[in-house]
Amino acid sequence: MKRAKQHNYPQPVRIACLGLLGLSSVSADAQTTTPPPIVNLPEVVVAGNNAPAPAAEKSLTVPSVAAAQERISQIPGGATVIAAEEFKTGRASTLKDVLDYAPGVFTQSRFGSDEARISIRGSGLQRTFHGRGLKLLQDGVPLNLADGSFDMQAIEPLSAQHVEVVRGGNALQYGSTTLGGAVNFVTPTGHTADKAQARAEYGSYNYLRGQISTGMTLGPVDYYATATHYSTDGFRRHAEQSNQRVFANVGYRLSDNAETRMYFTYVQTYSELPGSLTKAQMETNPRQANGGNVALNQKRNFELIRLANKTTWSQGNHTVELGTFWSHKDLDHPIFQVIDQNSNDLGLEARYRNDADLFGHRNRFLLGFNPTYGWAEDKRFLNVGGNRGARAGESTQTSYNLDLYAENSHHLADRLALILGVQVSYANRDFQDRFLTDGNQTANPDYWGYNPKLGLRYDFDDKNQVFANISRSFEPPSFGELSRPPGAAGVVVNGLLPLKAQTGTTIEFGTRGSHGRVGWEAVYYHAWLQDELLQMNFPVAGAPPGVFAPTTVNANRTTHSGVELGWNVRLLEDLTTPGNAERDGDRVVFRNAYQWNRFRFDGDNTFRDNQLPGMPAHYFRAELAYEHPCGFYAGPNVEWSIQKSPVDMANTLFADPYAILGLKVGYRTKKGVSGYVEVRNVTDERYAATTGVITRANAGNSAQFNPGDGRTVYVGLEYKW
Repeated sequence: MKRAKQHNYPQPVRIACLGLLGLSSVSADAQTTTPPPIVNLPEVVVAGNNAPAPAAEKSLTVPSVAAAQERISQIPGGATVIAAEEFKTGRASTLKDVLDYAPGVFTQSRFGSDEARISIRGSGLQRTFHGRGLKLLQDGVPLNLADGSFDMQAIEPLSAQHVEVVRGGNALQYGSTTLGGAVNFVTPTGHTADKAQARAEYGSYNYLRGQISTGMTLGPVDYYATATHYSTDGFRRHAEQSNQRVFANVGYRLSDNAETRMYFTYVQTYSELPGSLTKAQMETNPRQANGGNVALNQKRNFELIRLANKTTWSQGNHTVELGTFWSHKDLDHPIFQVIDQNSNDLGLEARYRNDADLFGHRNRFLLGFNPTYGWAEDKRFLNVGGNRGARAGESTQTSYNLDLYAENSHHLADRLALILGVQVSYANRDFQDRFLTDGNQTANPDYWGYNPKLGLRYDFDDKNQVFANISRSFEPPSFGELSRPPGAAGVVVNGLLPLKAQTGTTIEFGTRGSHGRVGWEAVYYHAWLQDELLQMNFPVAGAPPGVFAPTTVNANRTTHSGVELGWNVRLLEDLTTPGNAERDGDRVVFRNAYQWNRFRFDGDNTFRDNQLPGMPAHYFRAELAYEHPCGFYAGPNVEWSIQKSPVDMANTLFADPYAILGLKVGYRTKKGVSGYVEVRNVTDERYAATTGVITRANAGNSAQFNPGDGRTVYVGLEYKW
């Protein structure tokens, strides 16, 4: 939903807004004074090539929101742009806060933290931590580790200018090979950022969040830098969290046609892990922690340093983008064992685009190459109350990937475009065990993938279109899937589980557009998957009761079908403040996103056509908001999981449906003071935000429920210079 535009409004509009906020004692007559008539002046034309471009377009390396929306509109499938102003109207702390209203994206935190189940079209379906199945990027440069996994804590929502969500095979333009697609976080630059900004949030359970940022241009140089702090005691016991992040970029305009930009990221994160509960425990006391997690003092702490560069050269119809990155992560992770992991990842992203006409019709050709390489030193220790005991394992883990892709979009007619694409991928995972007394074990599996794509898009006009496509996906396992915890199920060959890469074919069709008061995006898709990577929790031998470790298997055949629907409707307009050619009037807007997820086994010998656990079949997110053009907004919202969803593959244990009500009131302005008050879970419902995944439920493994937060209140203030 687009927020009200920010303008310098005439006196009557400012008075009306102050009256809404209870800050004005001006009489009603003054508030309803008719604005002066609009005088149409003669048109003035300024000729010449030296007029400056709009500030948002001055950077060659970082597109504006408008440019991103234009590019997204050319994709023949599910894709969405989320402007930062949409999620900064309330708490903006986690990926769920950012992506909750994005069609087709399911994001649920395990315990109100950054760690979450994030899934598009069932990608990484059974991960509630250390994500998989998506390609995350910052300004088009990969954030994923070389083995395909990613850390939610590496993302800072408050440092985003906008977010591009490109689902499924539509993310081929980013080199993505996965079922889920790509999420690209685009940062501000000195051209678009405020010269200085400060933001503070405070809320229930000692939630504290702060940000300072600055951005400027100095001739050919521009910069943006921000530092943030986040801490909370957490709704549950043993759920304390603390994150400190620094993000910065410096751009240099080499010439009118070339620009280079350096990026720096520093993250220090600390998270206690409260674990899962049985349904009875959750209903009795959702704030308690799992006893095994407390006994082992389970946590996930790491420090991340990342350097990246993106250089763009553009001349006529030709554009070349070159991105490079290096990241270093130091992980301290007491769980069933204490994991001490030191890793380095580096990569290259090279793209060439040609926008020259072909055969007298519009055409766009894209060619890309994305090699990545990573190595990790992994040490394991017995967990003695969260401390390191005797050495239990040591290995080196090396990953590298080569992704070569090409895509061509050709207009067969003015309104009809044909999109052809292909990708060739190679992945290797090298494992060397340095601990076994009977000699080192070595495993070196490699994987090949070939992903063609065919799409069609028909534009009725510049706002409305229909589209369809068919594509292949390919996802080799990360080391998180290949490793088997001691005592858990699974046959190990030379130190690794013998897993195949997950592959699939997806068809989709849909429409996006706007008409009058209604805007929409609607997509239906169906995917046939082979060797889907399904993660299950098994008890760990020798660990306290209730302690489980994830182990991955390849399913035979599975299917993923769904509907991704997002729309907004301006139900009422011009209630107290009429709009005109320069601004919108006040209005009541209904904004929502709905998912239908049908993920099932396909004739499995054991589970037949059972529903895959991990996500609800129906999920609905909606907001009804009054918006005034001065920046005031208020209204309720709802999060609704419509029917029960299975926890186990046998479909014998279920999470109950739930509906969570919220309320948000605020005032947001382009400069000066903005603020909000937000209440979540107003009725203090007890519910499972997400669950673990198991094969078949029994009395020994039923602690699979992660309670959602109870009633919480957040207050935020922001000041922009």
